[in-house]
Amino acid sequence: MTDNEHRETSRRNPLLEAAHEEMIKFERKENEFRRKDRLERASELHLPLNEIKVH
Repeated sequence: MTDNEHRETSRRNPLLEAAHEEMIKFERKENEFRRKDRLERASELHLPLNEIKVH
């Protein structure tokens, strides 16, 4: 690996790590939103979600 390649890689890694962390945060929020939405819809339809395993 040349010095130029090493500099590019070391500059890119923090950006990739930051993007990865943001994606993880987004996915957690999205999963929580979907869970709450699913529970709300189930309660409106009077479905027993606790007894049914949802994947």
